[in-house]
Amino acid sequence: MKTALFDFDLPQENIALRPVNPRDAAKMLCVRGNGGLIDKTVLDLPDILEPGDVLVFNDTRVIPAQLTGRRGNASIGATLHKRIDLRRWQAFVRNAKRLKAGDTVDFGKDVEAIAEERLADGSFIFAFSGDEPVEVLLERAGTMPLPPYIASKRDVDEKDADDYQTRFARKKGAVAAPTAALHFTDRLMERLAARGIGHEMLTLHVGAGTFMPVKVDDTDAHQMHSEWGRIEADVAQRLNAVRANGNRVIAVGTTVLRLLESAAQADGTIGAYEGDTDIFITPGYTFRAIDGLMTNFHLPKSTLFMLVSALMGREAMLNAYTHAIGHDYRFYSYGDSSLLLP
Repeated sequence: MKTALFDFDLPQENIALRPVNPRDAAKMLCVRGNGGLIDKTVLDLPDILEPGDVLVFNDTRVIPAQLTGRRGNASIGATLHKRIDLRRWQAFVRNAKRLKAGDTVDFGKDVEAIAEERLADGSFIFAFSGDEPVEVLLERAGTMPLPPYIASKRDVDEKDADDYQTRFARKKGAVAAPTAALHFTDRLMERLAARGIGHEMLTLHVGAGTFMPVKVDDTDAHQMHSEWGRIEADVAQRLNAVRANGNRVIAVGTTVLRLLESAAQADGTIGAYEGDTDIFITPGYTFRAIDGLMTNFHLPKSTLFMLVSALMGREAMLNAYTHAIGHDYRFYSYGDSSLLLP
């Protein structure tokens, strides 16, 4: 499909630079398969879902994966986005023309790494010096890797260390937050439980590739980024039981949806899963594992807008986004939410 089919105009003032407070006060646009649009808030979620439905969350935790250092006189920025092994990470590099394989970058605070290899996509593999776990080094020298559409408009600060983590964040490894879950609070979880709506956890370590624009004219030519994920066998069994009982599995975020679909069998059952996934979902895809999606509003011509268009239909999502822009919904990571029910 032509990438231009997924373009739309987004005013800059609709891009959220901070989350709302409290988090569950964010707006939520409910989009139904019949084309209906209903303006709600996230706190209304328990009244929209049915008892027996289950929400699935991603329990990944964002690490301070943004590093700034020097190679000689050159300033080098690195955003780690995928672990290779205990001491090596793949990273997108700012000012990459000043860096070559074999160079050492000093990131300050006794943190150094060798740029071992430049990959075909222009990123580098960095090997960190010393014996301390890389996560310890990042806590010392790194900053929270806010998305470029926020970081280009303001500096990262201490507030982001909390704002850019979900209440479910447990397992360190993501360099971007599973932002759909940023809206959930203790109050909301209590209301969901009282309504008989359950929840399950999986892990997908979100990579910085999630923000990479689609640069090709045709979606068939796009190389999707790869991310590591895990679904435990008991979680898969419980989710299969939910659907067997006639209830719905609602993915909270595109990361959850992509991993569930990666683990889905031909008959729609979900299996245990551990490994990388680079699934790229565009219109024409047949969904097997989920019955709905809660997600924020995405970038024009992004793989994520293509995904929601596959779930609900391209025209329906363009109409929903036009409605959202006209009603002052806030877009992207710190923005408002949508609930998509095919």
